[in-house]
Amino acid sequence: MGGHGARHQRLHVRPAGQLSTRVAAIDCGTNTIKLLIGELPEVAVRENRMVRLGQDVDRTGQLADAALERAFAAIDDYAALIAAHDVERIRFVATSATRDAANAAVFTDGVRARLGVEPEVVAGDEEARLAFDGAVRNLRVAAEPPVLVIDIGGGSTELILGSTGPDKEHSMDIGSVRLHERHLHSDPPTAAEIAAVVADIDAALDASPVDPTAATTVVGIAGTITTIAAGVLDLPAYDREAIDQQVLARADVHATTERLLALTHDGRRALPYMHPGRADVIGAGALILDRVLARTGVDRMVVSESDILDGIAWSIS
Repeated sequence: MGGHGARHQRLHVRPAGQLSTRVAAIDCGTNTIKLLIGELPEVAVRENRMVRLGQDVDRTGQLADAALERAFAAIDDYAALIAAHDVERIRFVATSATRDAANAAVFTDGVRARLGVEPEVVAGDEEARLAFDGAVRNLRVAAEPPVLVIDIGGGSTELILGSTGPDKEHSMDIGSVRLHERHLHSDPPTAAEIAAVVADIDAALDASPVDPTAATTVVGIAGTITTIAAGVLDLPAYDREAIDQQVLARADVHATTERLLALTHDGRRALPYMHPGRADVIGAGALILDRVLARTGVDRMVVSESDILDGIAWSIS
């Protein structure tokens, strides 16, 4: 976890007060760490590293040493990019695992040393506002309110319902990594294992104060959903431009979910659009999306490549 001290001391942040605001936004989730650098709406850098920071946190209550190593390597690379782009403001938003883990201070200290900022574990209403803003500000298709934004992460899933902004939001403790580690132990998963995941999802939805049936428009964001979109579209490679603003039929999402769950890990990894760091957990993530959509009254959803990362960037622009 160490060994980078000389490098992260060189980070230079441009003084405030210049004509344009070049920002760096970092979204650190359970599975990925994402970086956006730009003078919005122009984006100069968009990076995504699969580091699985939440590896085994559901079981152990601690951030694993190997996970911290992967995260710090990515953050070192991000620090170099931030320095090279003469950034004025940085905001680092982190998953709750980085606050709740028994050794969370190791992560916080490492981020502070590398970037000179504190990782923020934002409250649910702030997380909802950032995710809703990032998703809806980007929409280029007709979106009749109320809009339900679905954000599936590794550790949790956010449901955010609103019109001009979030009116109601809820974070459910179901995510692709959490449910995969908890239930999907066979390759491919058995019907009983899949049923256990579905039971957890349905229980979380039953307890959620956000009612998916209230939505007129559904917008899906973040890597699980964009990867499923690539599967629905049967893309020859992951293509951000081809995925953004696509309208997917609920029936096609369901069919893609069944297809992914029927594959072995190697079969999923061989899909041309699949990031290798997502291949093991995509089945659990697809089940979450499928079950949420089944509760809505709509037969299609919009996919946005802009998400909470963009909302973080706009918040400091």
